[in-house]
Amino acid sequence: MNRPPTIRDVAKTAGVSVSVVSRVLNDSGPVAGEKREAVLQAIESMAYRPRAAARELSQGRALTIGLVLADLTNPFFARLADRIVWEARAHGAQVVLMTTQEDPHLEAESLDTLLDRSVGGVIATPTGENVGQWEKLQDVGVDIVFVDRAIDGLHGIDVVSIANARSADTATESLLALGHTRIGLISGPLSTSTGRSRIAGYQDALRRSGVSPETELIRTVPFRGDGGADAAAALLALPEPPTALVVANTAQVQNVVRRLAQLGTSIPQELSLIVFDDNPWTELVTPPLSAMRQPIDLLARHSVDTVLARMQGRLPTGPRVIEVEAELIIRSSCAALIRPAHSA
Repeated sequence: MNRPPTIRDVAKTAGVSVSVVSRVLNDSGPVAGEKREAVLQAIESMAYRPRAAARELSQGRALTIGLVLADLTNPFFARLADRIVWEARAHGAQVVLMTTQEDPHLEAESLDTLLDRSVGGVIATPTGENVGQWEKLQDVGVDIVFVDRAIDGLHGIDVVSIANARSADTATESLLALGHTRIGLISGPLSTSTGRSRIAGYQDALRRSGVSPETELIRTVPFRGDGGADAAAALLALPEPPTALVVANTAQVQNVVRRLAQLGTSIPQELSLIVFDDNPWTELVTPPLSAMRQPIDLLARHSVDTVLARMQGRLPTGPRVIEVEAELIIRSSCAALIRPAHSA
């Protein structure tokens, strides 16, 4: 069976009427012992889970959305969680919030918990693993919306994200326009769609300008830990260090900026800098940092609207992919490259 089993499938397998299955599920009336046992066995063998959305709508209760986010210590995800909860409440929906701390094992446990709670829909930033777990949620009829990231090869899931490749392209192109050709990139791990897309956008911008991308200038680091600081130090230690840097790993921006300060790197005189995302502190440091501002409000609004529309059967079949544009905010951390004069 390619589609999730329905209450009618359970009734047919158990050899009873739909009303009998309903009474067993909702404990809403008497059912003979042998019929109850047959229904329970059918539910178990078919892995049937009643659609939470349909049940809650029929009972006049608020819809429940599972929210699985990667890391609430990352300011981007903390703000995203806040906006998603706000949007859901504005629609009369409840949110069950879980965090995976970028750990696939914790993610798997979170998905099992949500499966047991029979939530009607899930909004999530996936780690990139646990494909089988996500497919199991799909199989039982849970509507899933991935926000910020996606999983290649996992079909039929709605995705809401910024235009990651274009964002990195825009940041890189702005540095190229200032005369920089040795531009470093610190991005997220290749296991994530954001990491891969931002590297692709960076490389596209370089190639368009006739600059060959160099592997040594690209550093992929985990979202947790101090990898961004070490990556920045390694880039500046190269025999020919970059003159500009794009930090496309939102969780590592503070670590990078701290290490640059420790190394005494003068920004933008020695190194022009653009970071993802635009936090309140990025314009308070000296110099204020140029940033790719991600529209968190739009990400939250589209995610909640999409999952609720799916749960309520208001969207046609087939996955939706919604991309919103990030905005490049130019501040004082970028400057035109000053090439040293060559002696005669």
